Amino acid sequence: MMFINRIKKFYKNEDSKTLISNFVSLSALQGINLVLPLLILPYLVRVLGMELYGLIAFSTAFVYYFQVITDYGFNLTATREISIHRNDSHKVSEIYNSVMIIKLVLLMISLLILTLIVFSFDKLSNDYDIYFLSFGVVIGNTMLPTWLFQGMEKMKFMTLSNLITKLFFTVLIFVFVKTKDDYLLVPAFTSAGYILSGIISLLIVKRTFKIQFENQRYETLRRHFKEGWYVFLSQLKITLFSNSNILILGIFSGNIHVGYFSSAERIIRTLASMQTPIVNTMFPYISKQIKIAPTRIIGQIYKVAKIGSLSYLLVILAVFVFSEDIVKIMFGSMLIDVVIALRIILIVPLLVFLNNLFGTQILLNTGRDKAFFLVLLFTAILNLILVFPLTYLYGYIGTSISMVFAEVFLLMGMFYYAKKEIKLLTVLESE
Repeated sequence: MMFINRIKKFYKNEDSKTLISNFVSLSALQGINLVLPLLILPYLVRVLGMELYGLIAFSTAFVYYFQVITDYGFNLTATREISIHRNDSHKVSEIYNSVMIIKLVLLMISLLILTLIVFSFDKLSNDYDIYFLSFGVVIGNTMLPTWLFQGMEKMKFMTLSNLITKLFFTVLIFVFVKTKDDYLLVPAFTSAGYILSGIISLLIVKRTFKIQFENQRYETLRRHFKEGWYVFLSQLKITLFSNSNILILGIFSGNIHVGYFSSAERIIRTLASMQTPIVNTMFPYISKQIKIAPTRIIGQIYKVAKIGSLSYLLVILAVFVFSEDIVKIMFGSMLIDVVIALRIILIVPLLVFLNNLFGTQILLNTGRDKAFFLVLLFTAILNLILVFPLTYLYGYIGTSISMVFAEVFLLMGMFYYAKKEIKLLTVLESE
């Protein structure tokens, strides 16, 4: 009876209701972005073959750099700022317009850089069309103000539009991609889904939050640009030790090895993203509460870490035992190369989960952006030192091993700085 009363009390609390609503919306959104590609993966491998699928994975990894550039860390810094100033409509409008202007400029710069790089190398220029079609994802993502909805804790407004558009274009892939000659339709339909989602989200912003476009002063833009600098560099470093692995693998070992590694990584990425709705829901809430009651919030983070770690260990064990059956069900045959890669990187989802808690939730929410950046910088350097020789010698197996070492090192660094910050917060609260 006491347990039931606690649940009722929790649900009656407005903050709790908001957390539950945002968690459900973020879970649905994350499901859209990860489950749909996972459903497409077996179909594409069977229809296109591992080499063409590897080419698509390579182009996706290449174009993702520009998504990091246009995001510029605003998915964290702007979310934090919107969360703090959500009741000040003038400030929210300033943040929104400043971020969108900066992202638009970065988008134009990215397109120019993409064009120069693609037509400077034969390996890329021979398939230039797939890179420009894939770039549509960057355009759509630039228009998509997830950070605004997340900071305002109104995620339900954009979840439905994402679900409808991306589900529609996923169905189009199944309907129209029938032979190897149709491979360009994959990035085309994927990009179209992102762009349409972005357009709908902008209309929702205008109608729901009554935000009108207003040009911003240079000083204002400069300030917001500067605020996102360390987080942007941190996100770029994440890309360097995760996304770059696919590019390096493609250069040294070819698209077939990229296909093996990307197939395993797609499964791992889906497992890792099980925690995304939780940590994304927590972020704006913690950014408000950590200044009020830091010890209580840190305690809650530790509870989430314990429960989440145990859950991930059980899932990882199950996937390891049944990995051959999982691969056979997904791809129609037992691809031993995919199984090997999958088993090597199976620990990554747990490491990503803990890195998010100690890094994103604690270091960023306490203003330790520079420490966050430094850990990622040294992790990226370590990864590059390892991935080149390991990939050259062992192909996708070497890439997988490098990925695990980098994530372990990242966790050690995040935990070290987070523990120092926790001690400082405890001392300050007791005074």
